[in-house]
Amino acid sequence: MKEVMRPEVLFFDVNETLLDLSTLKENIRGLLDGRDDLIKLWFTTLLHHSLVTSASGQYEDFGKIGAATLQMVAANHDITIPEEVAIDVVIDSFRHLKPHPEVKDALIQLKNDGYKLIAFTNSSKEGVEQQLTNAGIAELFEARLSIENSGKFKPFTQAYDWAAQQLHTKPKACMMIAAHGWDVAGAQWAGWRAAFVARPGHQKYLLAPEAEIVGADLKEVALSLIALQKNHRRTL
Repeated sequence: MKEVMRPEVLFFDVNETLLDLSTLKENIRGLLDGRDDLIKLWFTTLLHHSLVTSASGQYEDFGKIGAATLQMVAANHDITIPEEVAIDVVIDSFRHLKPHPEVKDALIQLKNDGYKLIAFTNSSKEGVEQQLTNAGIAELFEARLSIENSGKFKPFTQAYDWAAQQLHTKPKACMMIAAHGWDVAGAQWAGWRAAFVARPGHQKYLLAPEAEIVGADLKEVALSLIALQKNHRRTL
């Protein structure tokens, strides 16, 4: 039986995987007349239009797409949100998210165990720096990568290819850790390994390959990673 070797580099999605979106949702709720159903619709619409932007060969700041789609969802339900208000609330909220309770300790465990940790997000370069600094976990990452430099949002294959190139490593040596089924699927289809953080309300994409590691939170995923073989020999 083959032993499972460690990936060389761990790439972490940021929003929802590391950072709790509760404060963002609460702020958005206030602009959408307190309707929880519209908050979910807004976030789905945001992800959809980030893909539309990349598929069309364009790029726009993730926060600005969030603001535009917030106005769109609001308008469909007879709610008016001025552009400057939408931009301020969305961007400021994204940049002041708190980490999930177990995240910092899990990252420290992985770092102490010799793993190379990289943040890899659809947020802008400025955005991810502020997010991780404000969350108190920036120093745990060797690099903080924004798809802004690649011009393609995850889960486009070009985004994962670009990220692997930044670390001078091959796709098969990379592992994506995310709470989004689409991110896990995109990474695997780009030749990466993947771990799924099964946070409440999140499901794996059933038509994608099975994630190598599945955990209820980042602590469970970290324990599974620490248990993997450290050497580079494969034994039978």
